[in-house]
Amino acid sequence: MITTEMIKMALSHVNDPDLGRSLIELGMIENIAIDGKKVSFDLVLTTAGCPMKKRMSDDCIEAIHEFVDHEAEVTVNLTTREVEQPDPHEMMPGVKNCIVVASGKGGVGKSTVAANLAISLAKTGASVGLIDADIYGPSIPIMFNVSGEDVYGQTIAGKTYMTPIERYGIKLMSIGFLVDPDKALAWRGPMASNALKQLATETWWDEIDYLVVDMPPGTGDVQLSLAQTLPVNGAIIVSTPQQVALADVVRGVELFNNPAINIPVLGFVENMSYFTPAELPNNKYYIFGKEGCKRLAEEMHVPLLGEIPLVQSIAESGDSGRPIALLSEEETPESRAFMELAHNTIREICKVNNSQI
Repeated sequence: MITTEMIKMALSHVNDPDLGRSLIELGMIENIAIDGKKVSFDLVLTTAGCPMKKRMSDDCIEAIHEFVDHEAEVTVNLTTREVEQPDPHEMMPGVKNCIVVASGKGGVGKSTVAANLAISLAKTGASVGLIDADIYGPSIPIMFNVSGEDVYGQTIAGKTYMTPIERYGIKLMSIGFLVDPDKALAWRGPMASNALKQLATETWWDEIDYLVVDMPPGTGDVQLSLAQTLPVNGAIIVSTPQQVALADVVRGVELFNNPAINIPVLGFVENMSYFTPAELPNNKYYIFGKEGCKRLAEEMHVPLLGEIPLVQSIAESGDSGRPIALLSEEETPESRAFMELAHNTIREICKVNNSQI
């Protein structure tokens, strides 16, 4: 006769592939029911879109056949726990518009775009905040020359909030302010997601027109959780012109178009679009391919918000802690490119906001 203890024993041999711990230990098995050789139970997932759900379900069935009875009829019910989420707009009441800057893969210059976009938005007269949510590689402290700054708290209406660091007129918050910059963060997805939620919602932004969020690269649980938590008005996806990078852009669009997220994609930014030597400012050399993002934008009916050149001054300005967008548009074409991106972003945000009235 099959018993509940026999089923638990068998399922103790099945691990969550990401966490490396058994489903029993993690409390992911509930409501075990046994009727003769018929066995059913709930496999409680951390998220409905868990990419490993079929593998875990198959492993459960295999374990019961191996350790209990190879003739058992096993039914695995995939469920998720209902968690009541607060209204995200009540979590950051002073933030008028939240823009996430994302990329399907790392190394495309997403943080550079986010930093210079924030500064360019501020140059239009708007009040701007910037969250460095790239939790495994925070670079905003270096790009704004605020590494090692201490974050202080303030109590407002009986609740303690973190006070953002201000530099160049931008309110900044980064996980890099709160952890040892010389040590890697070995955080699992849920830990990273919770840290980022706190970073955004427990910072006192006061009243700002735009909150730019430099997202972690990729399209996994952290990105999904953050997008569902924050009151996001729209997403910008950064890519380079190569086909391998553009394939990840498509996945990024699918993430934000997911009905569970439903965030408008404001448009694409093609970074490292072309190379212009300082001594030949009118020449353009398309090292990584020409107009790859533009063609994809046309195919997907998504605006192309900007084309950022590949020039040494952009990288050097970030490393020195003074982003290139701080220069006037008359001084440098790179600053003009970022200002054009800011104007196009504002235009698309206005369209989104007006469509929701």
